[in-house]
Amino acid sequence: MYYYTGAPNWVFSMFSFIAFLISFIPLPWHLEAWNVGTCMFMLWSGLANLVLFIDSIIWNGNMIDWSPTWCDISTHFLNGFNLAIPACSLCINRRLYHIASVRSVTKSKKEQRKAIIVDLCIALGIPFLQIPLQYVVQGHRYNIYEDVGCLGETFETPVAVVLYHLPPVIVGLVSAVYCILSIKHFYNSRAQFKEFLASSNSNLNLNRYIRLMCLAGTDLFLTVPLGIYTLWVNAKVFGIARWISWDDTHSHFSRVVMFPGIVWRADPFSAASLESARWLTVGCAVMFFAYFGFADEALKNYRFAFFSVAKRMGYSGATQSSSGGAWTSTGYVVSKKPNMSSGGATLPVFIRKETAQKRDSFDSFSDMSASYGALDYDRTVDKEKSLGALSLGDMAGILPDYKDSDFSCPESPSS
Repeated sequence: MYYYTGAPNWVFSMFSFIAFLISFIPLPWHLEAWNVGTCMFMLWSGLANLVLFIDSIIWNGNMIDWSPTWCDISTHFLNGFNLAIPACSLCINRRLYHIASVRSVTKSKKEQRKAIIVDLCIALGIPFLQIPLQYVVQGHRYNIYEDVGCLGETFETPVAVVLYHLPPVIVGLVSAVYCILSIKHFYNSRAQFKEFLASSNSNLNLNRYIRLMCLAGTDLFLTVPLGIYTLWVNAKVFGIARWISWDDTHSHFSRVVMFPGIVWRADPFSAASLESARWLTVGCAVMFFAYFGFADEALKNYRFAFFSVAKRMGYSGATQSSSGGAWTSTGYVVSKKPNMSSGGATLPVFIRKETAQKRDSFDSFSDMSASYGALDYDRTVDKEKSLGALSLGDMAGILPDYKDSDFSCPESPSS
């Protein structure tokens, strides 16, 4: 008999908390550059790891409905996270494409604000739109899994495919188009880029740009294929129930279904879905930090923080210089360089072929995403199990649905 025996729950709690912390380390200098895509990626992945960390602590070794209000909020947030990472990736790839095509320039503050608003609509508005759409196909209030916590539930029907499973795939496809075009433009004009980067006063260099292109390509090879694979498994392997009506889908909506660890660990699809969804969320934060937490700008900030702390502790060492300034025991001294900032923080600037760029606005990237799909156990389709959403913009669950009679799991009344 199959039984999942993975890492102890405290191991996940530790790594999810670390992932929460490192998600926000690069945030200050990305905020300074108004890189909306990367900032929203950090916020979504960091908060998702915080939610999973709290859940793993509260429901460690139990499945008691301690806080219905928290479960309602956290499950809706994770439903939005289902589309958040693909949306952030689209925002980033779109920005990289406009930069790589070298065809436009931001001239006024009005245009700069417009660009920021568009990015926010993509990286924040689209995920929030997913929350009410998921409610349309939400079969009951939520599920509680021992050691995991509260997760949302989706009744697998054609409506659920359209409203919940397809959006991450569609967003991933659009992001992949931008990714391919940005790589194409960069490849065709790489000599021009190299000359421009060598002559510009920005902090951008060719190696950083190539690294960003590689990160953007991650979406193309991971997000879309996994999303399509999930749709295929849902449709062909487990089947999809017929949509009858709103009342049928939301019948007995207030119930909370609970699953002991011995139950969900005994099913390979349940175990794979729950554990992959949790750990891939951690992986998003770790991957982001791996690419941006050790960049030159990050190392400069680490050294600045080190010398600031050392100064408070009475350390008076020698100065340490860099291309952007010098670190001393009294703080960081910035070298005098011209820039396009009109008041401290700079906005990302696109450039034309004949225009020199003053600001490195490439501190953004595309990345894979993890999300929580429908973890539905109370519905069955032709005596088969139904599969939750799984894509790289949606690494949530390959979770089967069960009849209530399949398990004798206690239910908690809504409070």
